[in-house]
Amino acid sequence: MKHSSGILDNKSLGNVVSELKENIAAGCTLSMVSALFSLYAYDELKRELAKINNFRLLVPSLNDEESFLNNLHGNNLDRRLRNRLDVARIARECSEWLKQKCEVRPLPSSVHQNLIHLAHANNGEHLAIVGSSTFTTDGLGIVPSEAHHMNTCFRNSEEAHSLIKWFDELWDSGRKSDDFGDILQEALALIYSDKTPQQVYFLTLFNIFRDFIGELDEDKIIKTQTGIKSTQVRQKLYKFQRDGVLGAIDKIERYNGCIIADSVGLGKTFEALAIIKYYELRNDRVLVLCPKKLRENWTLYTVNDKRNIMASDRFNYDVLNHTDLTRLRGMSGEINLETLNWGNYDLIVIDESHNFRNNPARKDDSLTRYSKLMNDIIKAGVKTKVLMLSATPVNNRMNDLKNQVAFIVEAKDEALKSNGIASIEQTLKMAQTRFNTWLSLDGSQRTTESLLETLNFDYFKLLDLLTIARSRKHIEKYYDMSEIGKFPERLRPVNIKTDIDTERRFPALESINRDI
Repeated sequence: MKHSSGILDNKSLGNVVSELKENIAAGCTLSMVSALFSLYAYDELKRELAKINNFRLLVPSLNDEESFLNNLHGNNLDRRLRNRLDVARIARECSEWLKQKCEVRPLPSSVHQNLIHLAHANNGEHLAIVGSSTFTTDGLGIVPSEAHHMNTCFRNSEEAHSLIKWFDELWDSGRKSDDFGDILQEALALIYSDKTPQQVYFLTLFNIFRDFIGELDEDKIIKTQTGIKSTQVRQKLYKFQRDGVLGAIDKIERYNGCIIADSVGLGKTFEALAIIKYYELRNDRVLVLCPKKLRENWTLYTVNDKRNIMASDRFNYDVLNHTDLTRLRGMSGEINLETLNWGNYDLIVIDESHNFRNNPARKDDSLTRYSKLMNDIIKAGVKTKVLMLSATPVNNRMNDLKNQVAFIVEAKDEALKSNGIASIEQTLKMAQTRFNTWLSLDGSQRTTESLLETLNFDYFKLLDLLTIARSRKHIEKYYDMSEIGKFPERLRPVNIKTDIDTERRFPALESINRDI
């Protein structure tokens, strides 16, 4: 054993785990201040730790027990160790060792240094290591880490003895409670206990859908201080429509846009009005783009009109026609297109967005509705969020969807890379290829189930991220229909056959055809 103090950086100047392995001797006592405790760190030192008589663990800043317990499994640097799939064995052995030799005390206040102290080490003297390292694999230098650790190893018994006095003072100020020790043992038991097939199944489902759990928590999604809950438009919505509004706002805030593709008749316009009102209450400027024939459907709610059932909400959005995008001058309602600041809208709502499913290329670089919308509104000026409404976002091919998604991501193909979609174009291209393969199957094989199995997973991921699409059957299955009422049933078609010549002035077609 060296007798001089030194630096341990878990790199070229030595690591903590080697120092402990060298100096832990039979009958010694171990005292430790560490905010984290890893099972894999224990497993690396279990032979040495079995020799000690007593282990005191002081956990500082223990205001979040869940965080401490979650770190029992290690961190992302322990992937290689996790892949051995022996954490249950380690947890069971660690539990027994802690029961026999360990006392744990939580310390509510923080401690800026971690400490490992050995009393009666190999040479009978004290040894102390104080610094940044916690009792984890990267903290002890068991696995490589990019972190820059700085620890001082005091091999002089007198220096180390002064540190144990400091530890004793902290230990005495800690809470004497068996509760945390019991909680720690319960956490370890949860790791090493046998799991039923049902538990494994539920855990698998949780990890698949964990990103979507709680996504419709209203208090987390919307800023209630805006007063959106007291607006007339929100109060008129059914439960399924309110869920649609929440989901759309969540997607708009996360990914900059959303496509509401609910079936015809489910109230996409009312959902959009509630979303518009939410952003208006945040002082955002809103533009609605709609086909000319639907213009009055939108302008009605912005004027003082008896038919405006939401007059008290005082909507103040602008409305333009799709055709106005290629007009350079003139008036559209009360808006002067020549002087309009196209790039100053915070939110744009596109009704019947499937009209923008094509992005035609022109040799003369002349203005198209698509290019105007993309370049002068979405990409220009302030950051623009996008809400699209369409019952049929995909008409003929997946490229229809790609061109509409481009508005949300500002034509950046890798915009959703962090969400598991490396390339939007390639995802939709693969989906189109697989869809074509499905179309070529025999009629008996061309089923909905086979289509779902054929399409690539990242295609469904893309739909989950950016779209909300529900049918009447979906609403009937998952919502209380007593609030909504029964959807009207479509009557069976009645075929009416009439004669061309009811007054019998012309010969029958059969005789004319025979004469010809």
